[in-house]
Amino acid sequence: MGMRGYDDTARLASRAARLEGSRGPLPALFCLSDPDRTPDLMALAHALPAGVGLILRTFGKPEIRQQADDVVRLRHQAGGLCLISADPDLARQAGADGVHWPERLLTGANVRRTQGLVSTSAHSPQALRRAGRLADLAFVSTVFPSNSPSATRPMGPFRLAAHAARSTLPVYALGGMTSRTIRRLENLGISGAGAVGALTVSR
Repeated sequence: MGMRGYDDTARLASRAARLEGSRGPLPALFCLSDPDRTPDLMALAHALPAGVGLILRTFGKPEIRQQADDVVRLRHQAGGLCLISADPDLARQAGADGVHWPERLLTGANVRRTQGLVSTSAHSPQALRRAGRLADLAFVSTVFPSNSPSATRPMGPFRLAAHAARSTLPVYALGGMTSRTIRRLENLGISGAGAVGALTVSR
């Protein structure tokens, strides 16, 4: 049986690339893995276009940690970035490009343990200001209605744009990202998007 692939990643990447916010050499689209919503990590790593970043979130599961080396290798072979969430030792061991720190774990001590890029999540203007002192990019959520268990009340594109205008960091939209909703972020100074639930599995 062939490996399952993920649909729509190329379309999401193409739409995100139209966002005009400052991001330098960073990808316009990052995909964040989730044990429930993106269970086939190897398929995801194979399917993502070269210019898409991947954030591997292990959620402490040993079976996911064991795949980190292979996932990073596949993304690098495709010319893509791969960050590992909240585990600088695993990131270093796997040769990842950096670490994603959830908002509650973004501390000076953790950043000093990080080699490479530092991304983070931010759920408030205060968190985004703090991220500006410690991180290279921030995923701000929740932008649009989302099925994520951690989703909060959606802020909408214009409130996100106001946050981005005051931030020194590239701001990436997170929460409810689809080709349609990413389109609503154009011309608002948003640097990119982070996708989880938008990724679907083709069998």
